[in-house]
Amino acid sequence: MNQPVRHLVVIGNGMVGARFAEEVARRDPTGERARLTIVGAEDEPAYNRVLLSGLVTGDYTPDDIRLPQPDHPWITYRTGTAAQRIDTTTRTVTLDDGTRTHYDELVLATGARAAFPPITGVAAPDGTPAEGVTALRDMTDCHRVQALTQPGAPVVVLGGGVLGLEAARALAERGARVSVVESSPWIMRRQIDQPAAQILAERYTAIGVTVHSWRVAARWLPGTGLELDDGRTLPGDALIVTAGVRANTELAKDAGITVEQGIVVDDTLATSNARVHAIGDCAQHPGGGTGLVQPGWEQASVLADLLTGTAPNARYTGARPVTRLKANGIDLTSLGDTEADSTAETVTISDPYGGRYAKLSVREERVAGAILLGFPDTASTIAQLYDTATTVPTDRLALLQGHTHPQTTAPDPAQTDPLICRCNAVTRTDIEAAWLDGARTRETIAAHTRATTGCGSCIRDVNALLSGWSDSTPANAT
Repeated sequence: MNQPVRHLVVIGNGMVGARFAEEVARRDPTGERARLTIVGAEDEPAYNRVLLSGLVTGDYTPDDIRLPQPDHPWITYRTGTAAQRIDTTTRTVTLDDGTRTHYDELVLATGARAAFPPITGVAAPDGTPAEGVTALRDMTDCHRVQALTQPGAPVVVLGGGVLGLEAARALAERGARVSVVESSPWIMRRQIDQPAAQILAERYTAIGVTVHSWRVAARWLPGTGLELDDGRTLPGDALIVTAGVRANTELAKDAGITVEQGIVVDDTLATSNARVHAIGDCAQHPGGGTGLVQPGWEQASVLADLLTGTAPNARYTGARPVTRLKANGIDLTSLGDTEADSTAETVTISDPYGGRYAKLSVREERVAGAILLGFPDTASTIAQLYDTATTVPTDRLALLQGHTHPQTTAPDPAQTDPLICRCNAVTRTDIEAAWLDGARTRETIAAHTRATTGCGSCIRDVNALLSGWSDSTPANAT
């Protein structure tokens, strides 16, 4: 006798919730093992939040950043509907339209929201952004940024992390006069060292963005600007807040599920309630992974394996962080332990005049960490070595300089088939296969392989491959 099909309810139709639905559909294309209900508070279909700065500049349209959405009769989408309450005893979710839905397994992919610091004038009493203030976290924020900023007008970005710098570059491309305020001693404090940050700040100065590091904001004056702790006021018609996020954990906490900074999960992505799981930015795993696209998607894949029964031994063991700054004209990659100097062999190249900086740390003949500013080709090679835990060539300086040497041993398969899209684990061979199947544009390559639909940093590499193949044939073709 056939067993009843299990009902999986997903709260959150963002990048990770949408990927989980796609992963389940890949493993169970006929819906024999599970049926899905996806609950999303936004009216919008799932989209790539990482590329919102490109929407600000006009490099992308909303359609360009849409994510794949499986269309099967056994998948129900409840967009524009928010979950209000979880009852783990009856295994039901109450929605804001008054309906309730029963689950066999519940997946929380509620993500995180922008954190508005306690600065006078930044947020209204109800926690919403005050006059002239916005975050850049979702599509609504993106539209607000576009409405608040005008070419030639001053704008202040509060927060000099990756998102803040990407927003600053996008606003500068729109013609705004941009100032970035960062309370840490240097920008991107969590990803790069101070020498790299100094060169990066100079690169931003060259494109018209003024960087104010180690400065604390005192208050926002609508129509005037941002007052700093040293008494200066930076002019600004708008304040874009990119000063961190807070995990959306309220539903889980109210349901009695263990919550710390995020919803606590184990290697199976289960919470303190075995029927409830959490993935993405709302989840707190001992191995980290919040704030990055790839770990969230890896979690979605592992959980899809487990909940469809495809791979009962699947486990998420933690993140191997790789951060790429997505700012036109600036190539910056940071990976691994960038402060490994005292415990590893480290080689550094500093070229302030050329706006370049490279640091490679090697421990036990493997890449321990790296910072690569202005070395895009080298960054790709070192990221491959890091991803595959491959032995690093003995000439570390030559590696940083992009010089190649003949293989002295049999090549590693991972090196002969390089990973082009790290977010989606798409190799050069995968892209060649799609090209041979007729995919001739970046959009069709994305539809075939998912390449370029993650953080967007591989767009350059995919375009280069397609350009090189336009008048020739890939090496693997026959």
